[in-house]
Amino acid sequence: QVQVVESGGGLVQAGGSLRLSCAASGDTFSVYSLGWFRQAPGKEREFVAALTWGGPDSYYADSVKDRFTISGDNAKGTVYLQMNSLKPEDTAVYYCAADPTRLTGGRYMTPREYEYWGQGILVTVSL
Repeated sequence: QVQVVESGGGLVQAGGSLRLSCAASGDTFSVYSLGWFRQAPGKEREFVAALTWGGPDSYYADSVKDRFTISGDNAKGTVYLQMNSLKPEDTAVYYCAADPTRLTGGRYMTPREYEYWGQGILVTVSL
């Protein structure tokens, strides 16, 4: 069993930055893929970014490319999402997700492919 806990959310002005953290605990050696998703009020959960432990590749939604950066510290079992140039439309509850398989072929974009989820953390971007 794996537990994931997000931290680092809050209120920021448009153009500002925040860094979200996702700490994984438990059977973390079985975790292979990690992703960030977000859900705004009245909207479906959407993919933000993903990576695989120890792998060179990271993936981003077009809406956040060149503004957000996902990175991981395998030794700490923690994944980060650095968010720069934030916009009001980035306002959402952000979720961290983990899975014991290597999600390829675009599967990393699909919420149902992930087995473990955090509770979510709110990010609010004001004008």
